Amino acid sequence: MPIPSIAALQTSIQALRNKQSNLAEFCILWRSQDGLLDALPPRYREVMEDLLVRLESGSAFTEESCSYSPEDLLAALEDWLGKANAKLDKQAKES
Repeated sequence: MPIPSIAALQTSIQALRNKQSNLAEFCILWRSQDGLLDALPPRYREVMEDLLVRLESGSAFTEESCSYSPEDLLAALEDWLGKANAKLDKQAKES
């Protein structure tokens, strides 16, 4: 079962895809997840931040650029969420 903040982040990806949210709100929500990020190894925060920066940088272009496809970056964030959830599950079972 996903942690509430993970579920909120999953919902935020769908909202951004459906244009029910904007990129600024999306990034603020993701960066505000200190409880989740503090529970994960530091590398998770680094990877998440890198993906968010690339998503923000890519939004400056009207067409998708090869290296900053918004859809690919959202898919990478979904993958990040899956790995974060699995890591938290593993940590919970070990404690």
